[in-house]
Amino acid sequence: MEGAHLVDVDVHEDALEDGEAEQEDGQQHRLPRKSTDEGEDDQEERGRRKDESEHPVGLDRGAAENVEADKEELHDDAEEEEDRQAVEEHSRLRHAGILPPMAVVTQREFGLFIDGETVEPASGEVRELTEPATGAPLAKAAMAGEADVDRAVEAARAALEGPWGKTPPNERSRLLHALADAIVANRKELTELETRNVGKAVSSVKGEVAVSAENFRWYASAIASIAGRTTPIGGSILAYTLKEPVGVAAQIVPWNYPIMMAAWKLAPALAAGCTVVLKPDPATPLTVLRVAELAAEVGIPAGVVNIVPGDGPTTGSYLVRHPGVDKVAFTGSTATGSEIMRLCAEPVKRLSLELGGKSPNLVFADANLADAVPSSVYAIYYAAGQSCDARSRVLVERPLYDEFVNSFSETAAKMKVGDPLDAETQMGSLISQAHRDKVHGLVETGRKEGAEIITGGEPTDGDGAFYPPTVLAGVENRMAVAQEEIFGPVVTVIPFEDEAEAVRIANDVKYGLTATVWTSDPARGHRLARQIKSGVIGINLPNTAFPGLPFGGYKQSGFGREGSLETIEMYLETKTVFVSTSGKPVNPWGL
Repeated sequence: MEGAHLVDVDVHEDALEDGEAEQEDGQQHRLPRKSTDEGEDDQEERGRRKDESEHPVGLDRGAAENVEADKEELHDDAEEEEDRQAVEEHSRLRHAGILPPMAVVTQREFGLFIDGETVEPASGEVRELTEPATGAPLAKAAMAGEADVDRAVEAARAALEGPWGKTPPNERSRLLHALADAIVANRKELTELETRNVGKAVSSVKGEVAVSAENFRWYASAIASIAGRTTPIGGSILAYTLKEPVGVAAQIVPWNYPIMMAAWKLAPALAAGCTVVLKPDPATPLTVLRVAELAAEVGIPAGVVNIVPGDGPTTGSYLVRHPGVDKVAFTGSTATGSEIMRLCAEPVKRLSLELGGKSPNLVFADANLADAVPSSVYAIYYAAGQSCDARSRVLVERPLYDEFVNSFSETAAKMKVGDPLDAETQMGSLISQAHRDKVHGLVETGRKEGAEIITGGEPTDGDGAFYPPTVLAGVENRMAVAQEEIFGPVVTVIPFEDEAEAVRIANDVKYGLTATVWTSDPARGHRLARQIKSGVIGINLPNTAFPGLPFGGYKQSGFGREGSLETIEMYLETKTVFVSTSGKPVNPWGL
């Protein structure tokens, strides 16, 4: 975007829109704290966590690889059917005006989470959050300022130099497993919080909550891999290395995957022994705050996890510049990542960035269309296009072009778009009406550039921030809609003549996050995996992220990797130790 400054991010670029536009009309009122009955319900739910189990779940940035499989892992059949019927009936009644929204978070005010407890913001600022799908009030959330960041960093430093710094690896592992158990035990509450706060379909959110638990569990096991090594160098010198935590980590996560991005950031940092001050987007802080409460409940010491929602240009900038912060990890737009790099340059802070994308989806004439078409629809629309790895540029070999465009458009038109809490919904709303207007503005830009709108392309009526699945055909890669990250349910379909042109078009963009290739030729798939400049390549598979596999980008999509052993290394320092084993005095100059 033009004129972007630190965390002053335009959402169509990527995931760190700080919600200033969405919050302009927010009223700073307060609601009563959570009722006694609600607390008892949560306690009963948490008490069941020891009886829960789950297995690794493959996700495309949080959307379940197989939603039905996730349900089988996390729910028994009877409970799942009961939940489905209840959600469907609730959805029907609330849209008919008979029932208000579910009451998981209404009548509650969320504070900051600092030094192991919920606290009031120093400024007293509290904002009203609304449901993107309905425009209805949702909850109240405190906003952090500089004084709150100071408190959080101080608490993180004290924990690092105190109880957390003395916690051995096996105990850190146990605590991360316990937090994973707590997320599973509270999955219903977390799923509804996320669904209503973000507006995406509950079927996707269930997978994101599941993979959040799996991420903590994976890093709990990966702690065993943290070790130095002994290096023989000859003579009477013993040399070995130590792995130590970098220190206090500042982490900034976006609004499109609040709980999953928090898990991606928190888990490796805690596994490495760091302490954290995490800033969620001010529009979507609810699940992150709840996870911090669960972390305290399972025994993670006070000060290890601190949560400070706030605006990017103020709270985010101050957190990044804070002298008590040793490492910064950011997921969001390329424009904001560039500004964060400048802020980290003078103090030479450790930095990792996971930024924007305009990812290609290459479909060759020999592809199996029965797989390629529905998977390509999924790869752009699964989070309403609000994902930096959304395959928003579909490149199609020319002999197949017309057939593919027709089939893709027909499939997209069959998607169920609507109430995020409806179990049958496949695509929910966008994050806000302001963002919907930005998405539509880029669609209009494409129309003026000569793109043909095959389906969609017009905002829907009503209070919700819905935008239909939109297909733009006849697109040339030089057009703005093929180069700019729209961050909405809009796909551009671009023809290519041969493999060489397909690679050229795929790489002809400033981003390099993910890519997908559809072909029946295994050799071609492997050739293109080497030639396409992206951090993740899928061959005949739409998914891009699994616990334990590196996720990150080339070029302006950032540097560093998430979700893997490489991530832990970003939170570790390596120290070399030399020890003399000689029985003689060491006197190099013979003095």
